Amino acid sequence: MAAARKMRAFKRWMKDQGIEWSDALLFATATDSSQSPPISVEALSDLKEGDVVAKIPKHSCLTVRTSAASELIEEAELGGNLGLCFALMYEKILGAESKWFEYLKMLPTFEPIPLLWSLSEIDSLLAGTELHKTVKEDKALVYEDWKECIQPVFDLESFKLNPELFTVDEYFAAKSLVASRAFQVDEYHGYGMVPLADLFNHKTAAEDVHITTESDNDTDTEKEGTESTDHENDGDHEPVTHDSHSEGGCLSGSDLELSSGLGDESPFLEIIMIKDVKAGAEVFNTYGHLGNAALLHRYGFTEADNPFDILNIDLDIVVQWSLSLFSCRQSKRRLSIWTKLGYSGCVSEDSEYFEISCDGEPQDELLVLLYIMLLPEDEFHALDLAVSDTGGEVKVAANFRLLEKESVLCSKDSEASKKLLLTPSVGVALCSLADARESLYGPNSLEEDVKSCNRCCRATEGKSYHSLMLRISERRIIEKLRRYSATLVAANGRKRKGTEIE
Repeated sequence: MAAARKMRAFKRWMKDQGIEWSDALLFATATDSSQSPPISVEALSDLKEGDVVAKIPKHSCLTVRTSAASELIEEAELGGNLGLCFALMYEKILGAESKWFEYLKMLPTFEPIPLLWSLSEIDSLLAGTELHKTVKEDKALVYEDWKECIQPVFDLESFKLNPELFTVDEYFAAKSLVASRAFQVDEYHGYGMVPLADLFNHKTAAEDVHITTESDNDTDTEKEGTESTDHENDGDHEPVTHDSHSEGGCLSGSDLELSSGLGDESPFLEIIMIKDVKAGAEVFNTYGHLGNAALLHRYGFTEADNPFDILNIDLDIVVQWSLSLFSCRQSKRRLSIWTKLGYSGCVSEDSEYFEISCDGEPQDELLVLLYIMLLPEDEFHALDLAVSDTGGEVKVAANFRLLEKESVLCSKDSEASKKLLLTPSVGVALCSLADARESLYGPNSLEEDVKSCNRCCRATEGKSYHSLMLRISERRIIEKLRRYSATLVAANGRKRKGTEIE
């Protein structure tokens, strides 16, 4: 079988490069080419926390420092991911002449991240989701990088390869591989492709291994654009950890002591068990605590019941809702007071938004904004005067019930703060925002999305399956937002009623 032959050649190559791995690891290749993931790392025998199961010389990693294109990359001043993407393209085009030929044969041509989808696929599959606008912007920016940074390299005298082989499609493919597989090697090498380390599959918040720079200093290497052991890469972001398979026995501490360091830097990366794994179980790494939008964006897959999912509601949606109640001038005044009090939403690029947690709980700043928006005119006027008189330092006045920023965001009794802010009218407003946010998904209901997802084959219809999983996870948060609002409003109403009776 082709996959098995590639794996045998890859293992021979790793041994030639000085890569060591435990004989307790099995690199399992899928028997069906459509199976996903195609490779997994399994435990042949029990693995214990603290076991060093692999040692990877940094010279075996494909980086801008080790690539045959290193001088060209330096001359062209390609930094960060641009340089690594070019190095990967260069080595692939070298073919059998590349030092990493057997490793590169193990890699897919590209990873199916949304960046590589067509514009029509992005519009049809991602409409309404967190990724729709982001991915379209990504495509434009990556193409701009290609035109402004990669193409000029072909005009350098030191560039000797056929420029026709360096197509924009090859650049996008390299970008997808770097985004999903690159790790931070060290300060000198930067991010790089790390053979063997990128074979371990991801499991959110349930990793079994860490990739480290030293055996006695649990310093995790980072995967492209994530925390500790996850990925993402955009522009000059940097990478970290992924999937792996292999065979061998646990490397001993004495073996590790034989490695000679270069200054304070160890010349090796090590893969260390951080928990016990029973024989027969798969050994997982993690890309970090990422929700489905981030997982699909960076790696091309999603997870069911992901506890790190979030939903964003753009400030523009809140402003549009306010225009159904107030004139444009009144709406701007109330938004201005919120800003003068020192509040803002989350900011990314040129957009401002509010996060809704996996449990459906809205960001505090959104509650404060809605509370200010819905103040009766006389109370809002008093607040406006107070802000104007004190330059934003507002005290709670008797004629309006608004907490100071410190009370809302810094109080240990945050639930009490939220109950004060979540009046029945704020609860109704949250439901209206939930409706407006859900309308972006189009006419299909959540139930219809679930049925469509259940009919999809994850292996052969990955784009449809994972985009539906993202839609479903986001829409379930919207449902929870509605329930959260209704529950707290009801509790608030009961409390008010009890007070009136007294």
